[in-house]
Amino acid sequence: MHKGVIENLINELTRLPGIGRKTAQRLAFFIMAMPKEEAISIAEAIRELKERARFCRECFSITEDDLCSICSDPKRDHTRICVVEEPSNLIVIERTGIYRGLYHVLLGALSPVDGITPESLKIRELIERVKRGNISEVIIATNPNTKGEATAQYISEQLKPMGVRITRIAYGLPIGGDIEFADEVTLTKALEGRREL
Repeated sequence: MHKGVIENLINELTRLPGIGRKTAQRLAFFIMAMPKEEAISIAEAIRELKERARFCRECFSITEDDLCSICSDPKRDHTRICVVEEPSNLIVIERTGIYRGLYHVLLGALSPVDGITPESLKIRELIERVKRGNISEVIIATNPNTKGEATAQYISEQLKPMGVRITRIAYGLPIGGDIEFADEVTLTKALEGRREL
């Protein structure tokens, strides 16, 4: 009976992104060894998340309210929107403390091969936000990979006729890195994104 319970947990854990069978086994046995209260606390946090969390009606970040704390903050710059793929990207940008505008979470990136089309993402809602006016800049902060680049290009093409300023986050060499270890694509992007000193 216990083998069935453990096997069931292992199978459920492998459904999580980046969790293979070996990691799922380690996690399952770690959970088994935890004090019961701690394991139940994890399960309770998951249940609470699924019951209370929802997407913000404006930016599609995760919130417990109709509008997230960023969209409802009058101190934020409501003329700028930073477009990200996932809520986790928003959290990383917020940690810098530099950006004080609003966000728009696409909930993915374009990938026709995987069936992810513009209609699958929150692109139409972004266009509607820009159409409502008062937006001076849309900063596209999708990932610097094929899907992210295709998404950035598509959004740019959709928004250009509206006359809004469209920018793309710069990327290139990491701080503390050595040029000799950079790949050609990263170095190309670093050269293209150069700025005045």
